[in-house]
Amino acid sequence: MCRFFILSLAAMGLAAVTLSSCANSTALRSKTTTAKGLKDYYKGYFPIGVAVNSHNIHGAEAKLILREFNSITPENDMKMGPIHPRQGYYRFGPTDSIAAFARTHGLKLRGHNLCWHEQTPYWLFKNAAGQVVSKDSLFARLQRHIQTVVNRYHDAVYAWDVVNEAVSDNPSALLRESPWLKICGPSFIDSAFWYAHRADPSAELYYNDYNVVFPEKAKRIYTLLKGLKDRGVPVTGIGIQAHWSVNQPTESELRSTLEMFKSLGLKIQITELDVSIFPWEKNRRQLLPKDSVVYAGATERKQAEFYKMIFKVFRDYKDVITSVTFWNVSDKDSWLNQYPVAGRKNYPLLFDRALNKKLAYRMVTEF
Repeated sequence: MCRFFILSLAAMGLAAVTLSSCANSTALRSKTTTAKGLKDYYKGYFPIGVAVNSHNIHGAEAKLILREFNSITPENDMKMGPIHPRQGYYRFGPTDSIAAFARTHGLKLRGHNLCWHEQTPYWLFKNAAGQVVSKDSLFARLQRHIQTVVNRYHDAVYAWDVVNEAVSDNPSALLRESPWLKICGPSFIDSAFWYAHRADPSAELYYNDYNVVFPEKAKRIYTLLKGLKDRGVPVTGIGIQAHWSVNQPTESELRSTLEMFKSLGLKIQITELDVSIFPWEKNRRQLLPKDSVVYAGATERKQAEFYKMIFKVFRDYKDVITSVTFWNVSDKDSWLNQYPVAGRKNYPLLFDRALNKKLAYRMVTEF
């Protein structure tokens, strides 16, 4: 799973109105008929990727993917729960189909992910008696999982999100109080990277996290990564989950974050990009599905200008940014339609529900 930023409704300046796809918004879009895609505009900068599930690699969506992108990431199918639901049993089918799609069409493939506290199978942290598994047993399970998955896809996957979201949201703690930390201690992070490196010494290995542009959390992630480097752990870089909103981050926040991690000498990948038109409502009054906004006019233009800004910054850091990946193909498929408010439509991507290019697409490609 992923996150985006804690923002206030006041800062967004949006009133609750009826959802509508106004007719004048269609003038801001163009049909996806040209042969040139995002990957072509950014050929001299970095690969442009997209998160997919096995149902996306057929029909019109497959054609869009092949025209626009040169890298893909399995959104859910490769996570530990879906791919390893029972002890000793792997459900490879969906990921196999994605890997085959990448191989067939010469796409780069990012592996996502090998160690996370969410979307883990029910059996992972328990022994046969239903008690908490021992430290040694959990390390052994992690090693077997990583070795099995990495070995199966080593010919297709060039980079792995090895550890996902291990840094705490609590400013007073470095690491999240996950079962991994409680059972294994902090060394589970080092071990996961070593297991992945031994399974495929040529693969790039990333630590992946959200809210990285918040200065306080960024400093703790920096501390984690510097420690890994100082101990000689084979970490290639940081994956910045860019689940942002039309209000944040600012250009200065984004540049400061990139400068901080550039100073570590690590590669940077933007791994999960989308731009919500809503703020984060956690611990606030949640918007209901009917409390949506009209995605037209000022809202669409604001999102497009935000996309223009962040891609200008990305291009300025092409020496360290080695990939930018959108999280989902189109607004229709976005996880933000279900999270944090189930059933509420969001419009966070460059393609609308009919797979047409939006104004934001033009802003990203006209430079």
